[in-house]
Amino acid sequence: MTTSKRVADRKIAKFEKNITRRGLNPSSAREKFEPTRIIIVLFAVLVIASFIFQVVRLALNANS
Repeated sequence: MTTSKRVADRKIAKFEKNITRRGLNPSSAREKFEPTRIIIVLFAVLVIASFIFQVVRLALNANS
């Protein structure tokens, strides 16, 4: 069973198009936050909030 030249050329063109597009991500995917960044931001907020809480608690206990 032989393949016609037209079908073979279409297959080759599709393959080459996929090769040139390999590894390219849409720009919308790059703009989203990565999970590691979200975790780091949450950790930083937790540390800062804990620090503020401790300072307020220390200030209230110092007056007593």
